[in-house]
Amino acid sequence: MTRVVNDLETGILAALGRVIDPEIRRPITELDMVGPISVTDGSATVSLKLTIVGCPAADTIERDVRAATASVPGISNVTVEVSVMSREERDALTEKLRDGRPKAMQFDADSLARIYAITSGKGGVGKSTLTANLAVALAAQGLRVGIIDADIFGFSIPGLLGISGAKPTRVGEMILPPIAFDVKVISIGMFIDSAKGSAVAWRGPMLHRTIQQFLTDVYFGDLDVLLVDLPPGTGDVAISLGQLLPQAEVIVVTTPQAAAAEVAERSGLVARQTGQQVIGVIENMAGLPQPDGSVLELFGTGGGADAAARLSTPEQPVPVLASIPLSIALREGGDAGTPVVLAHPEDAAAVAITQVAKTLATRERGLSGRKLGLRVR
Repeated sequence: MTRVVNDLETGILAALGRVIDPEIRRPITELDMVGPISVTDGSATVSLKLTIVGCPAADTIERDVRAATASVPGISNVTVEVSVMSREERDALTEKLRDGRPKAMQFDADSLARIYAITSGKGGVGKSTLTANLAVALAAQGLRVGIIDADIFGFSIPGLLGISGAKPTRVGEMILPPIAFDVKVISIGMFIDSAKGSAVAWRGPMLHRTIQQFLTDVYFGDLDVLLVDLPPGTGDVAISLGQLLPQAEVIVVTTPQAAAAEVAERSGLVARQTGQQVIGVIENMAGLPQPDGSVLELFGTGGGADAAARLSTPEQPVPVLASIPLSIALREGGDAGTPVVLAHPEDAAAVAITQVAKTLATRERGLSGRKLGLRVR
């Protein structure tokens, strides 16, 4: 009898290894969230330790634990005893997630995550909408994607992704970002009560500390791509990001209008001065297709190409990554929090954005001189 019970407990533990914490995105067994398991006459009792009181994923995890346990042959009844980790257990979990490293910026020069900073010279060109849809399109290709909404004064990423009311989960000093459409997202809008009309009115040092905290305290895990939605212009945040992430690659967003393209060029030049590389220009709000097949050029033509040409150098040409047409579906998706790349993938704007995502996902990168994070055990 003892052997059978041990076999059942082993089977349950193996089944629980397939239960993934929806916030941390790792197996709960790996996170030490599973306590003692006992089986008596086909009835299993599983101890589940949540990371914090009021864990937003509690119901999901408990349901998945119950289903995984019940799937083991020989188990006829399941009881899940839910408790909460002690402070010492949370500290141990935090250390495990950091892989034993001291608290530091996650995306240093040795990080294998590709970092794209999305910038523009002026507001209103659709930079944040493009960032949100690019992230979702990259995630749809199977990449692990995160977004930092660095537009502190004009944060809009949570609304564009339909998570305006979402709040990060804190595990000790670690912040777990909300997830939307398989994209991990952090924004200052998640820390203030925007429903009461709150606004952010900070000077430079506070802005720098906020961006730094996003890069150190927020646990993104292993990402393939990190997108940073910068505020328009060439102010404090852009300079701070250049100091904190000099390895970031910059994409400049403009409209076809000549005046907008001229201002957009300045944001690319400032990024270059901080050591970042400008890898392309996206021209947004290009022509609006008409029923008769013609195109209404509401904002003129050629701005994207002009900005790219002025940013190009003999050593570093800057291409136009896409010219994205005006799209009612794109605007409606932003208002509703449903990215057009998923809701209407056939839309011309969605097709263009998805193609940019494919280009970014397949860009070659040099790993010379980088640490690959491999250890000999």
